[in-house]
Amino acid sequence: MVNEYWDQRFKAEGMIWGKEPSPTAYHAIDKFKKHGVQSVLIPGGGYGRNSKAFSPHFQVEAVELSPDAIAMAREWDPDCHYIEGSALDIKIDKTYDGIYCYDLLHLFLMSDRHRLIQCCDEHLRKGGVMYFTSFSDGDPNNGIGRRLESGTYEYKEGKYAHFFSEEDLREHFSGYRIVETGTVEEVLRNQSNDSHSYLLRYILVQNK
Repeated sequence: MVNEYWDQRFKAEGMIWGKEPSPTAYHAIDKFKKHGVQSVLIPGGGYGRNSKAFSPHFQVEAVELSPDAIAMAREWDPDCHYIEGSALDIKIDKTYDGIYCYDLLHLFLMSDRHRLIQCCDEHLRKGGVMYFTSFSDGDPNNGIGRRLESGTYEYKEGKYAHFFSEEDLREHFSGYRIVETGTVEEVLRNQSNDSHSYLLRYILVQNK
């Protein structure tokens, strides 16, 4: 199970990807400010690596499935309200001006990718904006391992991901006004200062 995999990793490795927020977090903050965003939801907030960049600027709530990640997040980013639960079934009776969903979409097969987007949409106010990041089809891991669906591969044993083309990403958000798309190379450093880079796509959309 995906949730068991991540909970075990958080328990064993702590702040897996270090403390520095993704460059996409700062990009999203800039875009959110330009769209008048005041409240933000972060599905799959992890241990607070990215939420900590948002919380000085907005009212931020995050949903995370792993209790170990939430414990770290509440200590690392006390200004963000963390809620234990699944991003595919968000139990919050409110809407937000902006949603930032970092590297979560590519972890699911097609039906659950659309379910995630729909769940986020249900918590987005009218005229609100969403910023999603995901693996790019230009990443070297694309095409490696067992093919599960078109564009989706088990690139490591027990770990699969969907690799998005520009067209594919736009199709997933065809019901929205697409504000901006792009690519970014992200470099992650773990607690031992070992680095790993991979290629992401991002998309900023506004509901109609």
